[in-house]
Amino acid sequence: MSTTTALPQLYSYGHALEMSDDKVGLLRDSRDAMDDVAELHRRFDTDGYLYIKGGLDRDEVLAARQSLVDGLGEAGVLDESHPRMDGVCKPGSGYVFKPELTNNNPAIQKLLYSGNIPAFYQKFYGEEIRHYDFTWLRAIGPGKGTNPHCDLPYMGRGTHSHMTCWVPYGDISFTLGGLMILEGSHKRMDLLENYVYRDVDAFCENKPKEADAAKAGKWAFTGTLSHNPPAVRNKFGGRWLTTEFEAGDFITFGMFLVHASLDNRSDNRLRISSDARYQRASEPIDERWVGINPPGHSLAGKRGRIC
Repeated sequence: MSTTTALPQLYSYGHALEMSDDKVGLLRDSRDAMDDVAELHRRFDTDGYLYIKGGLDRDEVLAARQSLVDGLGEAGVLDESHPRMDGVCKPGSGYVFKPELTNNNPAIQKLLYSGNIPAFYQKFYGEEIRHYDFTWLRAIGPGKGTNPHCDLPYMGRGTHSHMTCWVPYGDISFTLGGLMILEGSHKRMDLLENYVYRDVDAFCENKPKEADAAKAGKWAFTGTLSHNPPAVRNKFGGRWLTTEFEAGDFITFGMFLVHASLDNRSDNRLRISSDARYQRASEPIDERWVGINPPGHSLAGKRGRIC
């Protein structure tokens, strides 16, 4: 498919995307450049992302999916009248965020942190790497997808050259709704500068409302760029890029790329995916995401300052 005339109407955060060829498109597959590091860097600099179709062993990804749906089943999220591997959820299972399903999970740990994925980053960075100890595991039921945002506001206390790796655990059709990225947005620092360097866990100690929110473990700034994906595209230019993902695909991108997800417009199926983060071992790392029990966005991760 080279034009959007072959695409169905797509939706994100309750908004119908404008489907003209200059506003929506398909991700570029960089599997052909896997052995050409210079070309990978060129595409990453140009596009802001690298989509590697079939870069992982499909059977290994599906084995990881089995471990996750078993955990979701035990948590009471699934409709057990269907095979667990189908990921059919009970009514009302909206946004299920269960990073604990990745802890002490050999199938997930093997897939994400040994083998092809870390080998890819070591080759890309050209030196030893390390990864965050926290894995973001999401199972998204029917309904709205994820708002447009960049990742840096959530993880910017160390290096700013780390990368996100998004892995789908199963085939994700346009109906189920996968990740989408805003083409060229990583180059729009004129629009991002006042947003992207803010820290969601920073708060003004001298502002009582912010201080009270932080003490309650809440955010004064959520990190969301917008609730309206079409409006973001119209402001930034470029196209929203996505595809129908398959088990075995992964996509990686940097901290300054605007991304979101399509809505899950299925009747009853979960969209299961994870985010992991990788960086050069020689660079500083965000303390919120490392250790046996990373503090993350908890009260321990808050940072007060005088504003």
